[in-house]
Amino acid sequence: MRNSVERQQPKQQQIPEPTASQTGGMTHQAAALLFRSRGRLATVVMLALSLIICYFVIFDKDGLAAYEQKKHEAQTLQQQIQTLKQANQQMADHNQRLLKDPDTIEHAAREQLHYTRPGEVIYTLPEAPRSDASSKPAK
Repeated sequence: MRNSVERQQPKQQQIPEPTASQTGGMTHQAAALLFRSRGRLATVVMLALSLIICYFVIFDKDGLAAYEQKKHEAQTLQQQIQTLKQANQQMADHNQRLLKDPDTIEHAAREQLHYTRPGEVIYTLPEAPRSDASSKPAK
């Protein structure tokens, strides 16, 4: 024998419509329409907020334009750092040569201090006259 038990289907709960006192005096139809369209309203509000946020991300003083400017500035500074590192390395190499290489020491002494070897004579030539209009005598 079969024991048959009838299953009862659970009843779906119905969402109660807001009353006029709950809606702050709105008419029943307007309140019902607002209650049913709350999903669309939430979507529209979220879309508007997203657009406002996007606007500030792009056009704010700390937005994408400022980010691109800072990025370009960082690249420029990196290039300057590389140039200064190379110049620093060249100066360090020159310093080492001045400490150890006699030819470099002699060249620096002759060039900067105008030292000569015994029997040498240094001739200093006058600077070439400038060809400006201010250097010509007035007639």
